[in-house]
Amino acid sequence: MTTQPGSSCQADPLIGSNRPAPIGDPHVHPPAPTGALLDNREAALADGLEAMGGSDRPADTSPLRPFRHAIFRDVWVANLLSRFGGLIQSVGASWLMVSLGASATLISLVQTSTTLPIMLFSLIAGALADTFDRRQLMLVAQAFMLLVSVALSLCAWFGVLTPWLLLVFTFLIGTGAALNGPAWQASVGDMVPRDDLPAAVSLNSMGFNVARSTGPAVGGLIVAASGAAAAFAVNAVSYLGLLIVLARWRSPDRPERLQRETLGRAVGAGVRYVALSPTLMTVLARSLVFGLGASAVPALMPLVARDLVAGGPLTFGLLLGAFGIGAVVGAYYSSGLRQRLSTEGFVRAALLALAAASIVTAYSSFTALTMAALFVGGAGWVLALSTFNVTVQMASPRWVVGRTLALYQMSAFGGMALGSWLWGAVTERTGVDIALLAAAGVSLACLLIGFRYPLPAAQKLDLEPLGRWREPRLALPIEARSGPVVTTIEYHIAEEWLPEFLRLMVERRRIRRRDGARHWSLMRDLEAPEVWVERYDTPTWTENVRHNERATRADADVADRLRALHTPGERPRVHRLIVRDLDAVLDPAADLAALDQPLTDPARQA
Repeated sequence: MTTQPGSSCQADPLIGSNRPAPIGDPHVHPPAPTGALLDNREAALADGLEAMGGSDRPADTSPLRPFRHAIFRDVWVANLLSRFGGLIQSVGASWLMVSLGASATLISLVQTSTTLPIMLFSLIAGALADTFDRRQLMLVAQAFMLLVSVALSLCAWFGVLTPWLLLVFTFLIGTGAALNGPAWQASVGDMVPRDDLPAAVSLNSMGFNVARSTGPAVGGLIVAASGAAAAFAVNAVSYLGLLIVLARWRSPDRPERLQRETLGRAVGAGVRYVALSPTLMTVLARSLVFGLGASAVPALMPLVARDLVAGGPLTFGLLLGAFGIGAVVGAYYSSGLRQRLSTEGFVRAALLALAAASIVTAYSSFTALTMAALFVGGAGWVLALSTFNVTVQMASPRWVVGRTLALYQMSAFGGMALGSWLWGAVTERTGVDIALLAAAGVSLACLLIGFRYPLPAAQKLDLEPLGRWREPRLALPIEARSGPVVTTIEYHIAEEWLPEFLRLMVERRRIRRRDGARHWSLMRDLEAPEVWVERYDTPTWTENVRHNERATRADADVADRLRALHTPGERPRVHRLIVRDLDAVLDPAADLAALDQPLTDPARQA
């Protein structure tokens, strides 16, 4: 095969470099029945969820399995201590706001000021987590939160805090958490094998809620005995352990053969990937509504303690502790529950638990009954969030997982931030009980949405790089920034296979665009109707290489089926061409002789 100037005829990564098998080859998936890809039951296929098959239920369901990996265990313990301090700080901030005589709206904004930065900055943090060293990013975030916590403690100690200054400090701590979150969650996949990932995510949730179950009660004691400044100081100290562990950890090297993506391009790639992934879009939408309804209980907890059960800071800590214990129990038994319930059934049970907890809390005036309701609500809280998190991670390849997790966090915690403000405003106008009942209604609405947009099964996808593509040897020397680059793939399709070919091309278009292709189109030859040409652009040669290397094994099913439809005994013909801008030729000062030199061509776009 002759390579023409400005083009390459080497194989496309999603097609393969080996000789294609004929349609009857048993190793190639046969064409699916008409309409198979449009059946609602095949929605998971549209996201690659069935590409490699397999059950989503691991043989070993021990919830403690990830602790066999030393680095995960060390970071988990250090995170537990840090989260313990964070919960103590949260109790101190919430009760200090009450002590300052702030309105219900300002009290609820303590929760908002912590979660709002996650909505605002998580996507940037996710892009940083995917393009820079995640360990160093976490170190920076932890050091930043340590400094802010020290400053907050000093301001509280000298009595200079106002409600709005307190909100500024909590916002800054939330900003550090937003920077840390995607890097930490994406790093879990670097610490444990993929099979242990669901259990590791559940353990992370359990760790947070172990702190939640005791931290608030201890925080209440500290605030009652020594004031909010002491609670803030304890939080500052709690960051030290994690800083030490992270400083000692040597995270796996991520080979950077290509030039690092710019921040703007990395953010755009993450948004594009999620927007073209039906599973991820469903998770984001459901988590947004979930956060809106679920935020009422933690946001209004100080008012529940003060107004509904007539308690003080210790009661407040006990209520939060009951919520946290429920979350710990829910996280511990989540692996076993996943054996009995589908992913959607799991989330529905969690939403019912949260709605019931909100309703009982709204009507209860007894501390013990409220604690029992919050125990159930805490279990529902962690079961839903861990399910959303696992689904996102299992549906995301490593190159983009930080950004997909960031967008998930923006949805879930954005809903919580909005909900915290909303329920505070409702409380000021109607009362705590009415706000809790309204939040229960939102949780039930999220449950009903699931009948129309259910979550797919969290299957174990093979999202490792497909590995078929090899960078071609080009006849024209080009630079990494040269472009745009146009790629065409020529198929020969018999008339009887056209309906199936076109349906597969709908999925191929989604995969191409998801992985960075632009201006995708499908063309038919007017003189040879059996010839179809797929075409797409990438802005530079580097982006062309990046696009091809992003293909995963889960994408291979569609590619193999397309190859099976192609004329037996041949493989689709691939051309790569660079676009030339001829406007420079009109410039009288242009050196037209340079047009023959690709690296000095003034008409070459870059």
